[in-house]
Amino acid sequence: MAKDNLFIIDENKYGSEYQKHLFEQYKLYITSIEKTSDRRQNANTYFITINTALVSLVGLLCQFKITGCIFWIKSLIAIVGVTICAIFWFLICSYKQLNTGKFKVLHEIEKRLPLALYQYEWEVLGEGKNKKIYYPFSHIELLIPLVFGVFYVIIWFFIQ
Repeated sequence: MAKDNLFIIDENKYGSEYQKHLFEQYKLYITSIEKTSDRRQNANTYFITINTALVSLVGLLCQFKITGCIFWIKSLIAIVGVTICAIFWFLICSYKQLNTGKFKVLHEIEKRLPLALYQYEWEVLGEGKNKKIYYPFSHIELLIPLVFGVFYVIIWFFIQ
């Protein structure tokens, strides 16, 4: 990792405003992390809405017992649903990776501040390694596309 590229100017060379500017950049970076979390939540809501609509469509088809091209409609819904779930899964993984990177940068910045609140919080939570202390949100998040995906496979193979 290129930690040397994070702090490009030494405090002595920068001048008296170094700590003030460091803290301002730190606050901006935290805002950036919060915006990423907001985008992640919006993406989750979007994909859950799409999946809910598809599941509702399947329910309507079953309720009205539409005949004729039902096999093709179910197949199309299942294929689209599984595809959407795969995209949803990869997007969650991507956001997890992005947040991991962002928090590593944040922890490096905190080494030059009086308190390392986020680093300490992560240590208190056992760095996500002990599920009794902290069960990472992304692990729970990944269950959502998995459950919907299983549902689409069941639709494809078992609903007549």
